[in-house]
Amino acid sequence: MATTLGAGAPRPAPTEGTSSNFRGEVSVGERFRGTGGARLGGAAVTFAPGARTRWHSHPLGQLLIVTEGRGWTQIEGQAVRDLKPGDVVWTPPGEKHWHGGTRTSGLTHVAVAEELEGAAVVWLDHVEDAAFRGP
Repeated sequence: MATTLGAGAPRPAPTEGTSSNFRGEVSVGERFRGTGGARLGGAAVTFAPGARTRWHSHPLGQLLIVTEGRGWTQIEGQAVRDLKPGDVVWTPPGEKHWHGGTRTSGLTHVAVAEELEGAAVVWLDHVEDAAFRGP
């Protein structure tokens, strides 16, 4: 459940990512949501080596801020991109993509997206092992 964070606000405990939206070991924690009429929300997400999201899209786009580890991301039809701490990645609205650790390294990022008509993400098919490879 998303939490509105402000000074001194309690932080929710991390939760395991649902197997229907991820492959591998994924922890979703530090969820946050804007206040008032804001549609902005997100979470810190940690992927074990080999873990990744399903293909998915965001109606208003998504911002990723890589905080630890190494990972990969790919927009459908484009080359896989390496991720490292300090990288900031913008995925435009409606673009089918995935992200996660590499085969040998875990990754932590903060994911930020806005809701449109109550939805911030549209989950699609899994990224199969044969397609999970780096640049």
